Amino acid sequence: MTHSGAQREGTRPGARRAREVSGEDGSGRGGSGGGGHREPRQPRRKHRLLRWSATTLAVLILGTAGAGYLYYQHLNGNIQKGERSSGDSKARRTGPNAAGQTPMNILLIGSDSRNSDENVALGGSRDSRGNPPLGDVQMLIHLSADRESAAVVSIPRDTRVDIPACKDPETGDTYPATNNIINTSLARGGPGCTLATWENLTGVYIDHWMTIDFAGVVKMADAIGGVEVCVNQNVWDRPLPGVPGGSGLKLTAGRKKVEGKQALQWLRTRHAWGSDPLRARAQHMYMNSMIRTLKDQNVFTSGGRLMDLAEAATRSLKVSEEIGTVKKLYDLGMQLKTVPTDRITMTTMPTVQDSEDANHLLPDGADAEKMWTMIRDDVPFDAKGSKARPRQTASTEKTTKDPAAEDDQIGVLVQNATRSSTLGPVSGRAGAIARALVGEGFARAAPDTSAALSEERTLVRYPSAELEGDAQAVAKSLGIPVSSVQKSTDVSGVTVVVGGDWRTGTTYPKQSAPKAGDLPSTSDAINGSDTSRCMNVYEPYRW
Repeated sequence: MTHSGAQREGTRPGARRAREVSGEDGSGRGGSGGGGHREPRQPRRKHRLLRWSATTLAVLILGTAGAGYLYYQHLNGNIQKGERSSGDSKARRTGPNAAGQTPMNILLIGSDSRNSDENVALGGSRDSRGNPPLGDVQMLIHLSADRESAAVVSIPRDTRVDIPACKDPETGDTYPATNNIINTSLARGGPGCTLATWENLTGVYIDHWMTIDFAGVVKMADAIGGVEVCVNQNVWDRPLPGVPGGSGLKLTAGRKKVEGKQALQWLRTRHAWGSDPLRARAQHMYMNSMIRTLKDQNVFTSGGRLMDLAEAATRSLKVSEEIGTVKKLYDLGMQLKTVPTDRITMTTMPTVQDSEDANHLLPDGADAEKMWTMIRDDVPFDAKGSKARPRQTASTEKTTKDPAAEDDQIGVLVQNATRSSTLGPVSGRAGAIARALVGEGFARAAPDTSAALSEERTLVRYPSAELEGDAQAVAKSLGIPVSSVQKSTDVSGVTVVVGGDWRTGTTYPKQSAPKAGDLPSTSDAINGSDTSRCMNVYEPYRW
């Protein structure tokens, strides 16, 4: 309809003007009458010209639409996809707020894969070609339910954590649960295993993952056109006697724009900053600067810039399958775009040195759990947000409609998981809570006498849907919130896991609601609008 309408609007005025110029009166004769000299028949030629132009325009419109569709399909074809979770995860999705909005969590993984010539050239270590990749950069991006703020939390790659049993969806290989540094999770079942590891560590449900390798970082940095970074001293991250490796980053002091390979060097530098947590700080500074650059470029309203970024992004990223189309990635980008830079907070999970290996780190119990609680409860990391929504308690949360069995018929196993990254286990906790349950009428409650476990927060787990009501009844009797009742294949019946947050007493302690901006001082928070940050260079790497 649009095409035919355009033709009609284009031909009628032209025909009228042709009659006026030629003096035609509509009878086919000249206006002077008789057999006088006839003027050349311009109107017919103009008619033909206009019809040709309209036809050409229609072909161009259809051709452009076809090319656009083909380009869209081309971009979709660029995207690599994978299974969202390939490990046993216990996290539950956060429910909607009063306005029906839900937060979104995305795990960004930087892979050190050297399984291509390009990645070997950029990353070195030719002897590791073909080895399973490690996830050396891991960041959780939390987009608030109202889409007014965002939080980013990094976990340093050498942090020792529990990695669940995983199955690689591409090879079918299975890996048993283990306790190792978190960057090895990528090699034990792909990004889906890393996602499950994060979920079990944090209790945060993660909606999507994205991975990017060395070559992808270079492509994205080039498409953006460079990102400004800052160092307080000249830096050269190079091998030193007794300290091999180094990214090769070499910059003079001050503010510099890095792109391509140099951007990758900035993100990979560790020795010159002095530690892995400080490398996370440098990465956060880069990301904040990149976000500001993209907003300044207004790429979402610039067709050419958007196409450059779309090409680079679809060739650089591998994503979980539920966001594996250009449209879904674009929609995700538009949601992230709505967050002002001064409402973005970059942080690193608080850690302590691992007593078993000085080169490794452990989550810093209470401080780390406080950050995860803020994310689970969708509390803004900055103080500009509204107050935290009231936390649900055992008396206010919705419970399953499936009725529980009689209390004295519910079998309950109680595990002592009070050992934390910084504190040893509290002996006798499983027995104390089991006796308290018996006193509440759960006659079949008993302690698990196996070795002490480690869990930062107390949970009630159940293996299948028909036991959910039983698990909730047990939780209610102890004052444990229903949000801490989780389905898990790790247990064979209702199991109370007494965590590091419940080291004394037989009634679960009330947890105070976290406040907006109340981050642990050890989180190394950086606001997205802060342009004053510069990295200090560890003295051996100055020049």
